[in-house]
Amino acid sequence: MASSSNFPTPLATGYPPGIDFGPVASFYDVLAGVAFGGALRRAQRAALAAGLPPSPSPRLLVLGGGAGWVLSEIWRQRPQAQVLYLELSAAMLVRTRARLRRSPPPPGATVELRQGTEAALRPGEQFDAIITFFVLDCFAAAALPAALARLEAARRPGAPWLVADFRPAHRGWRRWLLKAMYLFFRLTVGLRTRQLPPWPAELRKLGLHPTHKQYFFKKSIITLIWQDVSSAELVEDELSQ
Repeated sequence: MASSSNFPTPLATGYPPGIDFGPVASFYDVLAGVAFGGALRRAQRAALAAGLPPSPSPRLLVLGGGAGWVLSEIWRQRPQAQVLYLELSAAMLVRTRARLRRSPPPPGATVELRQGTEAALRPGEQFDAIITFFVLDCFAAAALPAALARLEAARRPGAPWLVADFRPAHRGWRRWLLKAMYLFFRLTVGLRTRQLPPWPAELRKLGLHPTHKQYFFKKSIITLIWQDVSSAELVEDELSQ
């Protein structure tokens, strides 16, 4: 069953004001497939396979899920998952609703579609996993700590935080790829952020550490599962290379 709760003026603690992915909603998934050859979806599938809680019906928070493709993959792996789907773009939510009409949640699964960002979380909401796929790269660096802290407050103790995103690059083709992406989204959706914010360092400040990593698209994309664990269980990542 899919339900919707809309916020007329969704405020974001980390997104720049004025950002709206509506202009690219109709072709975003196609563009991502052409540009990255399916790597973005492979990274998301890998993160879900490695990081979803073993419970058959986990309570999951998806932030910035776009047009809803990831819901089908979540339910393929956890057919009874209970999902809160936070998405800032009204146009993306329209496409997600259309997708759900074509492919409804499986029996026992639920999804609430809510327009907004982490600022739209309600007091006391708690989740068995936090899922942020290709969304942390949109946050303003100065506001990132408060935004992540808000998400952390909704994470149940021991719950994993699943991330798939781009890696920083200071030279070579990966550097120019990031510059081109930020320029494109600045022109099309009003994104004012010009470079990747230091989300790995900020997650570590929350006491989280990566326990799983996997690279995609010639190491320009990384999947990480973050948890509060002992140092013996950690993996290392060359995030700044």
